[in-house]
Amino acid sequence: MPPSRQTKIVATLGPASSAKAQIRALRLAGADVFRMNFSHGSHEDHAAIYRNIRALDAELGRPIGVLMDLQGPKLRLGTFAEGSVHLLAGARIRFDLDLTPGTAQRVAIPHPEIIGTARVGDTLLIDDGRMRFRVIAAGADALEAEALTSGTLSNRKGVNVPGVTLPVSALTAKDRADLEFGLALGVDWVALSFVQRPEDLEQVRALIGGKALLMAKIEKPAAIQALDGIIAQSDALMVARGDLGVELPPEEVPGLQKLIVRKCREAGKPVVVATQMLESMISAPSPTRAEASDVATAVYDGVDAVMLSAESASGQYPVEAVEMMARIIQRTEADSLQRKLMNAVDPKSSQTGTDAIGTAIRAVSSTLPLAATVTFTASGETTLRIANQRPHSPIVSVTPSVAVARRLTLVWGVRSCVSTNAGNTDHEMVAEALAACRSEDLDVENLPIALTAGSPFGKPGSTNLLRMVWPEPAIVEAASAA
Repeated sequence: MPPSRQTKIVATLGPASSAKAQIRALRLAGADVFRMNFSHGSHEDHAAIYRNIRALDAELGRPIGVLMDLQGPKLRLGTFAEGSVHLLAGARIRFDLDLTPGTAQRVAIPHPEIIGTARVGDTLLIDDGRMRFRVIAAGADALEAEALTSGTLSNRKGVNVPGVTLPVSALTAKDRADLEFGLALGVDWVALSFVQRPEDLEQVRALIGGKALLMAKIEKPAAIQALDGIIAQSDALMVARGDLGVELPPEEVPGLQKLIVRKCREAGKPVVVATQMLESMISAPSPTRAEASDVATAVYDGVDAVMLSAESASGQYPVEAVEMMARIIQRTEADSLQRKLMNAVDPKSSQTGTDAIGTAIRAVSSTLPLAATVTFTASGETTLRIANQRPHSPIVSVTPSVAVARRLTLVWGVRSCVSTNAGNTDHEMVAEALAACRSEDLDVENLPIALTAGSPFGKPGSTNLLRMVWPEPAIVEAASAA
């Protein structure tokens, strides 16, 4: 059934949800986009999942978006002779490049980028911040550090250096191979991990070559410093709060989430809030009240999508997690305060016909109840710009491109339809708009629609038409006959 909500749901697929029947259940529960996490699984695993998604896409007759999430570089400790060591706060240890198994006195960090960049006073976080160290001496091939917390270090735990921009490419050899594979499959979105600077995105965009849209994951403090440039270089952003919260104090993350969402909304770029949204549902059939509030907060801010990770990939209640997230979204969007808070952000409009029409649609939909706003689009840009205005009506996007329709499933309020029947005449466009609305169970018999298109039809960037279509019997009969 069509969604009765505007905020989208991204569900990660994994061991608990990779079979076709499971994917179908998640889709019917409310998932709009499926995420394939390339940190786990083989190419064969991902190919099987992708085939299942596309089979479901064909079965249901509705576009489904697919997001591939690249792993990015993983910076880790070396190994210990005994597998692990226990250190007390105040203990000193040497981190070097020697791959010899470590002891309580020294261990390898086999990453010259860290050894050569960290300076005295910098903090090293190990095992997602469970162990913290302060650098007290820095040399060309080693760091001397003091433990700030007591705890255990064990083999190959992750290392973070908060506040330091590391000379590390966001794209590893594994990522290159995964990217080539994912693009060959036909993924719609590519999420890039470990983004620190706008230049990280330029290289990946060149490799993508227009075959998919590019999403920057904001998970490093360095990315916050370069946020405006990263937004400009990306097609969408993901607020990856788990990794971001490792390198930053927890109390800073909520404010940064709001900052990122606001800047994306202003720039007209879709934004996804991710990580730990309903984490207790990995092992419990219902979330905590705090988690429900967390999802609602993102909806109040007007994000395009919220994401489930382990909840749907490996949890015990994947379908229930999607259903719960959908219910929270629906209840929040029904609150009159939600639109007031969402509209506190004023999108920056450019001096173009598309943005002028989008602004007009926002005004019309707040004055007049509409069954839908129907956008005819070749590239998806018209739909994106109008969705960024957050009109009161559902947005039905009609495009001849299957790829464009699938990409738009991530975007707030958009219901994607594929059609090559719009033609060039006014009558044909109206008939196709009404048919698309009916396929979404929208009430065009009793409410008008706003229709946007460009002339000549099908030419990207030519949006110059806004028409109101009223539910007149003659038009209804013509649309039904078509």
